[in-house]
Amino acid sequence: MKIVLGLGNIGKEYEKTNHNVGFLVVDKVLAKLGISKHKEMCNGIVYEANIDGEKVYFVKPTTYMNNSGMCLSSVLSKLNANLSDCLIVVDDIDLPVGSVRIRKTGSAGTHNGLRSLVSLCGQDFARIRVGIDKPINGDLISHVLGKMPKSEEFENSIEKAVDAVIEYVHGASLDAIMQKYNG
Repeated sequence: MKIVLGLGNIGKEYEKTNHNVGFLVVDKVLAKLGISKHKEMCNGIVYEANIDGEKVYFVKPTTYMNNSGMCLSSVLSKLNANLSDCLIVVDDIDLPVGSVRIRKTGSAGTHNGLRSLVSLCGQDFARIRVGIDKPINGDLISHVLGKMPKSEEFENSIEKAVDAVIEYVHGASLDAIMQKYNG
């Protein structure tokens, strides 16, 4: 079993904001894999697929970013899954626009969505972090809730994250994915 959780905020007003990079990546993966059937459960929107003989769940929390851990905790309990079955896709202000970093585990850093996951579930989950850069004026809230950049570098980083998720759900090892996408 695999669980891919994209972090973001629900609602039209948040769709194309920096903080919704996780939702964007999951949506693009779902489109590429032709998966559309979903249900609302466990404080999230859950898409279930059988990929190469393995159950894969794609999840978008409906709890808003700062309470994402409620969704993941509920999903893990409902599916009787382990945190090690999870791959989290998230924006990261500590990475420049255009970069992608994949890790097997780590701290939450300054990201409130990751903090929620870590506080309720632990930190031993893999993550794909997509760079959105630091705010120029220092206003973090306006930056993460601001519009996603319209640049080739940003689009390339989204596509790299999408490709990494697709390779993961098709059985590629995290080590191989990290070697390929972390440069």
